[in-house]
Amino acid sequence: MMQASLTAHRSGRPGGPPRAPRIRHEQTGGAPSDLPQPAHMDLEALRRRCVLESERFYRGQPHDTRYAYELFRRALVERNELAWEHLYNLYRPLVESWVKRSGAFASSGESSEYFVGPAFTRFWQAVTPERFASFPTLAALLHYLQLCSGCVVIDSVRAQSWAEMLPEEAIPSGHRRRTAPDEEAVDRISRQEFWRFIDSHLRGEAERVVVYDSFVMGMKPGDIFGRHHHLFSSVSDVYNIKRNVLGRLSRNRDLRRMAGL
Repeated sequence: MMQASLTAHRSGRPGGPPRAPRIRHEQTGGAPSDLPQPAHMDLEALRRRCVLESERFYRGQPHDTRYAYELFRRALVERNELAWEHLYNLYRPLVESWVKRSGAFASSGESSEYFVGPAFTRFWQAVTPERFASFPTLAALLHYLQLCSGCVVIDSVRAQSWAEMLPEEAIPSGHRRRTAPDEEAVDRISRQEFWRFIDSHLRGEAERVVVYDSFVMGMKPGDIFGRHHHLFSSVSDVYNIKRNVLGRLSRNRDLRRMAGL
């Protein structure tokens, strides 16, 4: 039985199942006319069929999504470890491509492979056996996996920003990572209130630019200077403003009270 709590953030694999080898693209012939229904196929036959249908999809040929959907069902509803391993192998390249397309990826400072395991883990934890029925098609499952892929990148960049803004114990609980990406909407109002408070305590355009570009855009001081050289005399000026702002905010009693300290 897989343990959903395993995250394996730097292992490059999903939480729970053993390390998965790279996907093996097999050459298969045409499907026999008496091919059994997906639910009746043994796991190895189902895996081979999923690879074949995936290849047909990428070649723009007619394809059948029922086999991949059944593989997802066995992995997520039956919690079948081998099915999960096959699923991971099949969709790892796709997840990595989604990670690279994330707008926050360039600011993460990590390789794309670093986020693949956490993306699958987040998906595994969010799509429980009870929740699987909420995803009636393969497209719905893949869309959610894509959301998870983007969220783990954003979470990483956000965590780096918060780590600079406040000490760990001062980060509001609403700003910490959640399991399901759709749960983040619950915290939208508290985030807006927090940033309005920050903005009200900034002194002038230069501080606002430094805070926004550093903690929202994930930019480095050199990049900020290059983009707004009319506001700063040098890169050191950007560093000094950032240091002064962080020092002032970290000592602010109202901000610490808002953070629950």
